[in-house]
Amino acid sequence: MAETILVVDDHRDFVFATKLFLETQGYQVREAYDGLEALEAVEKEKPDLIILDVMMPRLDGWATLQVLQGNEATARIPVLMLTALKEPVNVLTGFDLGCTWFYTKPITDYDDLALVIRRILDSMKAEPPPEGEAAGQQPPH
Repeated sequence: MAETILVVDDHRDFVFATKLFLETQGYQVREAYDGLEALEAVEKEKPDLIILDVMMPRLDGWATLQVLQGNEATARIPVLMLTALKEPVNVLTGFDLGCTWFYTKPITDYDDLALVIRRILDSMKAEPPPEGEAAGQQPPH
């Protein structure tokens, strides 16, 4: 079964182009156009990865990331921040809030982005599940 990526950005043309590219890489792609839509989408179906913009209406990427990280059910979903904000303070903010990787727009090399996505997804498979989530393991009494 193909891995699912949720692309969250308020620029519909960017979402469309990114979705087309990711589908050629074999991923299933879901779309959201602001943080509130992203949280609704994640509640319906947990993606394997979220690509998240920062500057969006209603709920920006920083606030969305904080909500995701603060919820036990979504805190382990890797988040790739993909934004035009490339200043070091923004990169540090992203990592401080819990993003997995920080990538800046405009995307000049989609093959590089594909490599980053693959590495994130592969690293999540290699991580052991949190205590109590391994198959057959009983939580401590």
